[in-house]
Amino acid sequence: MVDKEEFDQHADTYNAGLSPYVKITGESIEFFAQSRIKWVAKQLKTRGDMPQKILDYGCGIGVATPFFLDEFGNDCTITGVDVSSASLDVARSKYGAGNINFVTLKDHFPSASMDLAFCNGVFHHIPLDEQDSAMRYVYDSLRPGGYFALWENNPWNPLTRYNMAHAEIDRNAIAIIPPHAKKLVVTGQFELLEMQFHFIFPNFLKFLRPLETLFAPLPIGAQYVVFCRKAAS
Repeated sequence: MVDKEEFDQHADTYNAGLSPYVKITGESIEFFAQSRIKWVAKQLKTRGDMPQKILDYGCGIGVATPFFLDEFGNDCTITGVDVSSASLDVARSKYGAGNINFVTLKDHFPSASMDLAFCNGVFHHIPLDEQDSAMRYVYDSLRPGGYFALWENNPWNPLTRYNMAHAEIDRNAIAIIPPHAKKLVVTGQFELLEMQFHFIFPNFLKFLRPLETLFAPLPIGAQYVVFCRKAAS
């Protein structure tokens, strides 16, 4: 099981702990959070869907919250779940509102009502023998036809390997290779829609970022996303 105490101790220093390694790219943690959610929003808009109920699985201190609101509107309902109550306290202090709730995993029960589940950099913290049950939790949280965006660090990228080797929060992480992530969602009965690699060019080469869509099928980006859907019936 994910060590709650390990993440509680990083609650107040999460951004600071990651920043030295993220800054190698010349960007901020917020840049990556916003970019991930913009990509998900684009996929949903292409399919004519606008989620109203969002599950942020492993939300941590709520970094993604303002970007959900930017992309999906201030009226959307966001439920952030995490094992770390200390992290959730930080999230509530920053973003808690009537339509934004932060709940511990043990206190939130899947109800097949979510339109979108989002998860970034969480599964590499989950022991291998518990990943299938975590995937089931996400599946059971979604309504029929609901979407799941699983973002993970790409261990085939040298900078990602360096970051994970040096970031204290990843001290006990087990990197997930892309084929394993794909297997998780397929075994979890999701329909695979897209699998892409992102964040290739650092800031000083950002003029090349329009080309990233051409390289998205290649396993060279710092992160990858497995975008999938629960069957409609």
